[in-house]
Amino acid sequence: MIGRRGLLGAGVALGVTGLRNDAAAQDAGWPSRPVRIINPFAPGASHDVLVRILGEQLQQRLGQPFVSENRTGAGGSIGSEVAARSAPDGYSIYAATIGTLTINEHLYARLPYDPGRDFVPSTLIWEGANCLFVSAEKNPARTLPEFIAWARAQRRELTFSSAGAGTTPHLAGEMFKARIGIPAQHVPYREGSQRVLDLVSGALDFSVDNVATYTALLREGKLRAIAVASAERWPTLPEVPTMAEAGLADFVVPSWGAFAFPTGTPAPIVAKLAGEVKIIAADPAVQRRFLAAGGRAVSSTPEETARFVAAERQRWGEVVRAAAIRVE
Repeated sequence: MIGRRGLLGAGVALGVTGLRNDAAAQDAGWPSRPVRIINPFAPGASHDVLVRILGEQLQQRLGQPFVSENRTGAGGSIGSEVAARSAPDGYSIYAATIGTLTINEHLYARLPYDPGRDFVPSTLIWEGANCLFVSAEKNPARTLPEFIAWARAQRRELTFSSAGAGTTPHLAGEMFKARIGIPAQHVPYREGSQRVLDLVSGALDFSVDNVATYTALLREGKLRAIAVASAERWPTLPEVPTMAEAGLADFVVPSWGAFAFPTGTPAPIVAKLAGEVKIIAADPAVQRRFLAAGGRAVSSTPEETARFVAAERQRWGEVVRAAAIRVE
C-alpha cells in the first residue's frame, strides 16, 4: 500500500528474523480467540486513535476482538517490555512507533527490551508528516528561502520545541538547524498545547513537528506552514510544498507506526496480519478516518517492514550521535 516514493524508499537489505516456518506453525485458524494490541502510549493520542481504528477493522474482518491495551510510561519502554515478554503465539500484537522501535535504543543507556532482538515486524500501519511551522503574526517568512534568510539575519540563538528530548520533532529540529546552518536551542515541553501556543505568541521561533498537532491553529490562521518534510505533499495540506520543492533536498523526516510480534511468533500469523492490514489500508473510508486523526494508512509485507526498520534504526542512530542527545 505504500507508494513508490513513500516510507519504504529508505529501506536497506535485511532478512526477517524470528519467524518459525515449520509446518506446525501453519495456523490457518488464527485468530481463534481475542487478540490484545499492546500500545505503549496513552489513550487519545494520534497513535492510539489510529491503532484503535485498525483494531475495529481487524475485528470486523477476522471475527475476533482486537483489544487495545495501553501500557504507558518511560517513553514507551514499559509497554514495549510487556510486548517483548508476551507469549509468541500471535495473540499479543505490539503497536510500535518510530521511537520505540528505532530511536530509543540510541537515546537511553539501558532499555528493558531489545528492539532488534525481541520483535519481528509485521507491517507498517500509518505514516505522519512533520512540517516547518512558524507564527503567522510574529514571523514574516512565507517560504523556506525567506525563513532561512530571516533566521540567519537574527543576532541570537533561535528556539524550537518538541514534546520531549529524543522525540521525532526534537530530532527533526536538530537535523533542520544543522542543514540550514543556524544556531537554535531545543525547548522540550510536557504539555502539547502549550508549545503550540508559545509558537503562536512568538515565544518560540519555529517547530518541525507533526501536522496533526498544529491543525486547529493552522486553520485559524495563527500559524503558517512553510514546508513539509515528506517525499510528497501531505493530503491535508495540498498547498504546502515539500522541503525538496521549497529548495531543501533530501530532507524527509516522517513519523510512523508499525505492528510487530514477539520474536518466535509463527510466520504465517505475521504474514496474515500484514495481509489484512493491506486490505484495510486500501479502503477509502479508512483512509479518510486516518487523515482526520493525523495519519495516513499504509501497509507493507514483513520483509519490507524489516528492511525499512533496519534502515531507520541506522539513520536515527547517526542523527542521535551527531546531536549528542542522551536521555537518562
